[in-house]
Amino acid sequence: MNILVTGANGQLGNEMRIIAAAEAARPDGNRYFFTDVTQAGEEQIQTLRRLAGEGVDVTTETLDITDLSAIRKAVKDNDINVIVNCAAYTNVDAAETNGELAEKLNATAPGNLARAIDEADGLLVQISTDYVFGKEEYNTPCTEDRTGTPTGVYGKTKLQGEQKILKTGCDHVIIRTAWLYSEFGKNFCKSILAATSRKSQITVVFDQAGTPTYALDLANAIRMVIADYARYSQCRLPADLRSYDDKYPNNGIYNFSNEGVCSWFDFAKMIQEYSGQTYCSVRPCHSSEYPSSVKRPSYSVLDKTKIKKYFGVEVPYWTDSLKKCLKRI
Repeated sequence: MNILVTGANGQLGNEMRIIAAAEAARPDGNRYFFTDVTQAGEEQIQTLRRLAGEGVDVTTETLDITDLSAIRKAVKDNDINVIVNCAAYTNVDAAETNGELAEKLNATAPGNLARAIDEADGLLVQISTDYVFGKEEYNTPCTEDRTGTPTGVYGKTKLQGEQKILKTGCDHVIIRTAWLYSEFGKNFCKSILAATSRKSQITVVFDQAGTPTYALDLANAIRMVIADYARYSQCRLPADLRSYDDKYPNNGIYNFSNEGVCSWFDFAKMIQEYSGQTYCSVRPCHSSEYPSSVKRPSYSVLDKTKIKKYFGVEVPYWTDSLKKCLKRI
């Protein structure tokens, strides 16, 4: 399979590079093409080589996913079978004043990718978010069929992206995730590590509950989706012999985060404890103490039953994955 990864220099994109490096050692491994609008930085490259070996692919082809013709060319030139879209506008607060750009990256671009991969008779794996929820106050894990009720521009544009993909009718797996962290870039885990190493006290909100997601675990789940699609592709009829409704049977929306539930305060406390940075006092506070233009979901635990059933994904418990990531950092 030939796989195009967009947003390759973000957290998830970098973990997909690590997956690709492992597959490159196998004779039947997939072939990956990594794209972004920026080039990989030196720190990113060194981290990749430390975690995945010197042979890891650190190259990045430039691709503007808001340009449909450019996507079509990249898909055709590289005979792409699967697109994994890791690109997005993810700054939740800034999206409120940059709505046009957020819509372009989170809604228009996924629609473009869906059209291009549909024309190539392939699969789009789209990464979405728990921020498609938020208006209602849930207290049970969110299933995929729960109606999206976003409260801010970020969540609204990500939900629009999902809808545009569905409208194209392309083969698709949309994965909603939450609280992503990794060894790469800026994220909550690395911010807490930095803060607890230099401050005597920090406060973290305790009234927002969810589940952290280690980006490498999500990348492994995507790997299993791709493997399932590859098996399906080997026995599917040619396009000109298929009926209109002869589509990939596992098309749909899925949830993925690590198992368990915690607050941001709990998450911070475990980061501190596992890293051994006990000098700093980590204290709980209310969300109201950090005024924001966006109401965050107060409870966005995701139910992973569906992705485990259809793709055989084993989901690690959040503290186990946190320990693993901290060792790699």
